[in-house]
Amino acid sequence: MLRRLKEKRNQGSDQEGTNSTSQDVYLKRIARHIDWKRLLFIFLGIFLFGLVYLSPSWHDAIDPKGEHFVLTREGKAALGLFLLAAVWWVSEVVPIGVTSITIGVVQALFLIRSAKVAFNDFMDPSVWFIIGSVVIGMAFTRTGLTKRIAYKMLQLVGERTSMIYLGSFVMTAAMTLIMAHTAVAAAIFPLLMAIHGLYSQDDKPTRFGKGLFIGMAFVAGAGSIITLLGAARGAVAIGFFRDITGREITFFELSYYMFPLGMVMVVLLWGYLMIFFRPEQKIIPGLRERAKALNIGLGPITRTEILTLLIVFLSIVVLSLRSFIPLFEPLNKSAIILVSTILFFLFRILKIEDLEEIPWNIVLLFGGAMSIGFCLWQTGAASWMAIEWLGLLQNAGWFVFVMGIAFFVLVMTNLIMNVAAIAISLPVALVIAPYLGVAPEVVLFASLATAGMPFLLLVGAAPNAIAYESRQFTSGEFFVAGIPASILLMVVLSLFVSVIWPLMGMPILSH
Repeated sequence: MLRRLKEKRNQGSDQEGTNSTSQDVYLKRIARHIDWKRLLFIFLGIFLFGLVYLSPSWHDAIDPKGEHFVLTREGKAALGLFLLAAVWWVSEVVPIGVTSITIGVVQALFLIRSAKVAFNDFMDPSVWFIIGSVVIGMAFTRTGLTKRIAYKMLQLVGERTSMIYLGSFVMTAAMTLIMAHTAVAAAIFPLLMAIHGLYSQDDKPTRFGKGLFIGMAFVAGAGSIITLLGAARGAVAIGFFRDITGREITFFELSYYMFPLGMVMVVLLWGYLMIFFRPEQKIIPGLRERAKALNIGLGPITRTEILTLLIVFLSIVVLSLRSFIPLFEPLNKSAIILVSTILFFLFRILKIEDLEEIPWNIVLLFGGAMSIGFCLWQTGAASWMAIEWLGLLQNAGWFVFVMGIAFFVLVMTNLIMNVAAIAISLPVALVIAPYLGVAPEVVLFASLATAGMPFLLLVGAAPNAIAYESRQFTSGEFFVAGIPASILLMVVLSLFVSVIWPLMGMPILSH
């Protein structure tokens, strides 16, 4: 009897040991499947929002005229919300479009702004401009224009991947001289996809693909600073400059000073990307002949392709005329570019199925960027930051002052719309400049240079987000690549501010 009891007891302990071992294995399996890095960034974003939101009241910012700018509860919440969004955007803990939705939700739940206002920004005209630009790119793809242009370019630049980089970047920058960089990126994007398809048959990311698409985004910004047609920020900045100083900056004056800076940046960015994302292959053997054969296979240009080109050309012409003819100035640029979308469907160049292929993740990304940008602006958080930063430069030398303003605009243009970055910083900078004996012209041009080249965050500019749709790189990789590129920009700008622009005749000191 005692023996049986001992046997049962031993069997029970063995069973418990087995159960315990099974539980340990199960827990280890769960631990292996938990993405701890993802959880870290999720809670980091939430922690930063809570830390700023719940912190005690911050001190007032005081401008050169003695006016106080209070950072309200809503302003603090807006700063915290941006930190949350930035962490989630860079780490991609959820799709970037879902992070944007979070921006609207948090504003509504924490009473930062009303839900109607926060979500209305998602359909801002600038977002519709991006949609119209993307549709132009789709039309180029559907009609075969993308492949036709890509094959012609490859025949011209040859088989060296370094020349393919350079050819793609120069073409992108050149197009931004006559049309908005958003529309350029949307039109160039499918072309680069076709080029990469000839480089690699695999869908996996390559160093060549990363450099090609990140480079496209970077040089689209560099090219867009050269003329008033590249982006809206130039016209806005010139308007502020005229109102504050009483002097008019002409279309050609802006291009005279910006052209050398933009072109230098395009060449330097090409060299940088050749180092940072050196292609796996130096040469693609037989590429030129292959491109020639594929181009012949497309046959003669079709009526549909000609009609597509005509629609896009007329849209570009009307958009360009807004800068020269007062009659066209009241026309909204988003409405103009969306006319092309309507015409594509009226003439059956695109079909209903094409609407379903619009990258709504990217559209939501920019909707969220507009919402957080307006949130920072309307709550006064952006102005508070501008006054605080520029206040630190009141007693600085002229060079430190100019570069400090340029750096602030560089940071802000990665966080919010570049037009807003100009709007909150330039007026304050132009008021401080005379006290330091700094000419307003150098403040204007330095600010416009950095406003056009947000190399860190996808939300900094539409070309960044469009390039991301290639799936060749993550938002984190874009951020890392953008740090040296931003440093390069500041170094080049310092050379122009101190040496090149003065030699070209730009006034630097006011007395």
